[in-house]
Amino acid sequence: MDAGFTAEQDEIRRTLRELLHKRCGPEELRAALDTPAGHDPALWAALADRLGLPGLALPEAYGGVGCSVTELALAAEETGRALAPSPFLATTVLAAPLVLALGADAQRAALLPRLASGALTATLAVPGTALATALALTGDNGGEWAGGGRAGGVQARRAGEGWRLYGQAEQVLDGHSAHLLLVAAHTGGFARSRTLLFLVPGDAEGVVRTRQTALDATRSQASVQLRDVEGELLGEDGADVLAALARAGDTAAAVLACEAVGAADRALERTVEYVRQREQFGRPIGSFQAVKHRLADVYVRVQAARSAAYYAAWATAHDERVGGLAFAQALEALRTAAAEGIQLHGGIGFTWEHEAHLYFKRAAGDDLLLGPVHRLRAHAADAARLFEGREVTV
Repeated sequence: MDAGFTAEQDEIRRTLRELLHKRCGPEELRAALDTPAGHDPALWAALADRLGLPGLALPEAYGGVGCSVTELALAAEETGRALAPSPFLATTVLAAPLVLALGADAQRAALLPRLASGALTATLAVPGTALATALALTGDNGGEWAGGGRAGGVQARRAGEGWRLYGQAEQVLDGHSAHLLLVAAHTGGFARSRTLLFLVPGDAEGVVRTRQTALDATRSQASVQLRDVEGELLGEDGADVLAALARAGDTAAAVLACEAVGAADRALERTVEYVRQREQFGRPIGSFQAVKHRLADVYVRVQAARSAAYYAAWATAHDERVGGLAFAQALEALRTAAAEGIQLHGGIGFTWEHEAHLYFKRAAGDDLLLGPVHRLRAHAADAARLFEGREVTV
């Protein structure tokens, strides 16, 4: 692994940081959260036009930039610094790779150029609250989470030449505003049970979408009900959907790890700036040894998490799945940086008007949505057979 960055990668980071600094400051962020979409469509259009962010890791043949997951992760680090609310995670990190991996030629040609341009937004709708399991981050995604041949989940049945879907999905990222839903559904009955992905327009008849009040307001979520909705099968009936979801999950974890590192780095940066200004007993509190030690510990955590996140992004192209572990470490670093930031900001750090709580909520929200941390690590240990009994000879 080459630890250095290319000139192109540095340019992606610089351009994105400048754009977000101008277009996604504290006031713009709060204003975007209050909109019906939960994000600023104009900012998303600017990210698409200036950087090609929605298609950064899509092939050029489909209108993308043709970069690797590493560039996508570096971009996520910058969006994490700004806590930028956008369809980036749902559309670019989750939905687009699944369409690329599983879609038929006609589906790819019809959908990927629009996804790459930012004109079409999409999201992955998983039954119940099983997103982390479906992506194989916290357990085996064998398919039970989709319904398992029993009532519940999202069920799909054949209806003539097409499919009809019925069920409900919770915690759907940008589910209230996405133009296209990739719905994971159980089909085939108990004897031939399997999980497939279906394409459902967000405004299709029978789709009821309700925006939820999420702990992390910068990560919009919705409840999606499917009431006998017509769906189009993504790809072929025999496609290995579970393997594709697992690959997408590892990539998403690596990208989210870099996003969390960016948020943690910014939280630490803001705290350092503040302790240099706030005075106690006639001197800046940052000059006290106890404060220095606390911030030094946070710095070490953030740097270690950054190294793990960069490695995980690089490893996705080398058939090594370590995204979950990197994500767990990055979440811990973000939670520590945000918590220390709140404490060291004193009374103002606990107020609604200050931005410190947004970073802590990002860590807690991601932990609830795709974790928790101990389950991420436990699943990684199980996959590596770390605690299997082995005979030791002396």
